[in-house]
Amino acid sequence: MSRTPISRANGRCSFYPADFTFVCPTELGDVADHYDELQKLGVEVFSVSTDTHFTHKAWHDSSDTIGKIQHAMIGDPVGIITRNFDAMREEEGLADRATFIVDPDGIIQAMEITAEGIGRDATDLVRKIKAAQYVRAHPGEVCPAKWQEGEQTLAPRLELVGKI
Repeated sequence: MSRTPISRANGRCSFYPADFTFVCPTELGDVADHYDELQKLGVEVFSVSTDTHFTHKAWHDSSDTIGKIQHAMIGDPVGIITRNFDAMREEEGLADRATFIVDPDGIIQAMEITAEGIGRDATDLVRKIKAAQYVRAHPGEVCPAKWQEGEQTLAPRLELVGKI
């Protein structure tokens, strides 16, 4: 797993195969719809593909869905960033559909890689970011499956073994 820092804020780096495709705009549009909430959480968002910045600009100008994106769209045509995150499909020269949640220390706290035809959900991304932020702010506590902000967490201890 890469430990490449994204920024000193919480970060979400999302790789996608290519502009002008079919699943990618649905995902990027979903993140755009949650962008204000992510910003309030102190999260910087970066989407990366192996396309050029010129292709990103053409896609941004020609698609209403992509046109609403406010976060940085990074062109990585030689694949340096994509390879640093081990998200490159070498045989195709395309990025995997991958998401990395990076903490302020540059450490990856969560990652998700899905198959080409499976889109990611920004609502669950926000939930995972909130959980990562909660755990960071509350050492010794963990967030169980499906945890939502404000719900009970767990404090792992010997007395809980076999009781959950």
